[in-house]
Amino acid sequence: MGSFFIALTTSSKYIGAGLATIGVVGAGAGIGIVFAGLVVALSRNPGKEARLVQLALIGFALAEAMGLLAIMMAFLILYS
Repeated sequence: MGSFFIALTTSSKYIGAGLATIGVVGAGAGIGIVFAGLVVALSRNPGKEARLVQLALIGFALAEAMGLLAIMMAFLILYS
């Protein structure tokens, strides 16, 4: 009976870590949307390139941070 509960908790950790990494997909989509918006904005107004790139980099950093938090959560689930 004890080995069943150990196997159950181990498999639950793996399932939870896998579900936690789904956030990385959202981060990838967010990064794509940010840079697609940058390309559209630059094609409409090339004179504002410096400011648009600044805003795109801020958006990239925020989207990437969400992906890193998802990976960190997966590692916390696996190794705690």
